[in-house]
Amino acid sequence: MTFGVLLTNLGTPTAPTAKAVRRYLAEFLSDPRVIEIPQWIWWWILHGAILPFRPRQTAKLYQKIWQTDGSPLLTTTQQQAQLLQQQLDLTEHSFHVVPAMRYGEPSIAHGLQQLLQQPVQQLIVLPLYPQYSATTTASTFDAVSQALRQTRHLPQLHFIQGYASQTAYIDALTASIEHHWHTQGRQQKLIFSFHGLPQRFVDAGDPYYQQCQQTAAQVTARLPIAADDCLVTFQSRFGSAPWLQPYFDKTLETLPSRGITGVDVICPGFAADCLETLEEVTITNRHIFQNAGGQHYHYIPALNTQPSHIKMMKQLVLRQAQNWI
Repeated sequence: MTFGVLLTNLGTPTAPTAKAVRRYLAEFLSDPRVIEIPQWIWWWILHGAILPFRPRQTAKLYQKIWQTDGSPLLTTTQQQAQLLQQQLDLTEHSFHVVPAMRYGEPSIAHGLQQLLQQPVQQLIVLPLYPQYSATTTASTFDAVSQALRQTRHLPQLHFIQGYASQTAYIDALTASIEHHWHTQGRQQKLIFSFHGLPQRFVDAGDPYYQQCQQTAAQVTARLPIAADDCLVTFQSRFGSAPWLQPYFDKTLETLPSRGITGVDVICPGFAADCLETLEEVTITNRHIFQNAGGQHYHYIPALNTQPSHIKMMKQLVLRQAQNWI
């Protein structure tokens, strides 16, 4: 039996240029899962007020973190797929792992085409979003469904909806924090910074906020740290409507006045370092903290290609494969 594994993440421009960023943002911000307002209204806002201006600003941010081999998010996801493939090759069954991006390239449609050419009898989709949200995980399901609409002979499909409380994931995060403390020292506060989400999405039933809190609580419980020394915050808000709070940047502004001049920051919602972690968290928010009087600001990298992270992915895939073996 042959298994296909589609390993997906959010996406990235193909280059740190205004043209490439505009193309990426146009696709991303046209997703009704991401922007839940009437499309005819949003079209005018997107094409009249956002795409003519925002790509230039965002491209400058991408230029700060772009690597010689391309986008950090893409290259890390590709490496994760290669390492997962190597681990699955050690099993007695046949697996084909392909990376794909929800927005941009390589697309989900392209990844599925590669897998169906094998051909595969069983298809496992693993979106690298630990905490479920309709804006990310469900949007990936939409893209998979759309790409398979013209497929005559569908493989059996299993879609992994998230792993916010999976033991292997919590253990990997805990070990990463402890390793950082061992090598870099421990600061006064540990801040969990998750990507933000409009508050009205959660009010409408999105479980994302609850799952973020579960992840942070379970990691905290495994660490030699008091719960009061850990904070859960949310970053990357967009627009004027209320988003999940407390806001990460606003929290950083207030900490030094309360005598907190040293913080460790981890972003458990990101499976791979990207613009939001490498620029927003590591650069922009560091400056916010320091300008407010902070002295020691340490970012703990995403799990990326750490062996414990790849092991967790392998466990998730094998658990689903066992249902068919």
